[in-house]
Amino acid sequence: MKQFLSFVKKEFYHIFRDRRTILILLVMPVIQIILFGFAITTEVKDTPIAVLNPVKDDASRQIVERLAASEYFTLVSEANRVEDIEKALQKGEIKLAVVFYPDNILHTGEAAVQIIVDATDPNQANIFANYATNIISQWAIENQWNNSQLKIVPQIKMLYNPQMKGAYNFVPGVMGLILMLICAMMTSVSIVREKEMGTMETLLVSPVKPIYIILAKITPYFVLSIVNLTTILLLSVFVLGVPVAGNLWLLILLSLIFILSTLSIGLFISNVVSTQVAAMLISGMALMMPTMLLSGIIYPIESMPEILQWLSCILPVRWYIAAVRALMIQGVDFIFVVKEFAILTGMALVLLGVSLKRFNVRLNN
Repeated sequence: MKQFLSFVKKEFYHIFRDRRTILILLVMPVIQIILFGFAITTEVKDTPIAVLNPVKDDASRQIVERLAASEYFTLVSEANRVEDIEKALQKGEIKLAVVFYPDNILHTGEAAVQIIVDATDPNQANIFANYATNIISQWAIENQWNNSQLKIVPQIKMLYNPQMKGAYNFVPGVMGLILMLICAMMTSVSIVREKEMGTMETLLVSPVKPIYIILAKITPYFVLSIVNLTTILLLSVFVLGVPVAGNLWLLILLSLIFILSTLSIGLFISNVVSTQVAAMLISGMALMMPTMLLSGIIYPIESMPEILQWLSCILPVRWYIAAVRALMIQGVDFIFVVKEFAILTGMALVLLGVSLKRFNVRLNN
């Protein structure tokens, strides 16, 4: 029994002396339950909306107040023209707009109201439209005593994806996931494999500069990612019927910047771990899970707690997917995705610089 206890004690000692193991065993479950508990939700909350209300009578103002007071929507602007709504939708500032036509609601007996929805994600678009329709219809029922003939039947207009095809939503998300998997995970595992096998030291004592060795390690994955990108785009257009509505060259440039940032993440991971298993775990759990939950692929970011919304901002894939949807599905001009381009470029440069610097520090030590 004493021998058994001594072996148990020794095993606990090996576990607790490795900080990375402690993080995986004790900290990772806490992070997972928090992410799954708060990020995974089909509820719609705080969805940004705009209102165009040239009518400005009591009824239309009451409907606007009812929408703004709802937990499902947040009124971010009151537009003066239809063009303002179009620009706000293209910039991603709003997901839904309510337009009142210039017919006096209380006197005509019928209200002309249009709900315009960003349908790049058809599932969310249906939820947005249903919530808005229910709120307006409920107001009409409660105010029947004002006008017995009052009838409000909102017209729903789905922008960018009128056929409500699911492929319009998941293609940008799949592009981000695949490029993240190929670049970050495989790059980190490839470099760590050299460390485990002891061949990295052999490479480093060669006449070639260390930076060229690292660039040589990541170049194949850069090329493979370009091949994957080309394949995804071809399948999306010719098999799934998802058009590239915007500038194709802008989409390719955006993807190259994203690939560079994810390669830098893989290089950074390889600097902080020494085994392939650890690289796989960090790449899989610390990158793939937040990518699935916090990037807006499946669940709306606006409905998440504020701390998770801020956390999602540090993920390159969030900005990449948002820009791909804008360029590929909405067909916007470059001016509407400048923010995403700037953030991804900054992330790529910072991550690459930090990773290469850390690699040089490890060499010197």
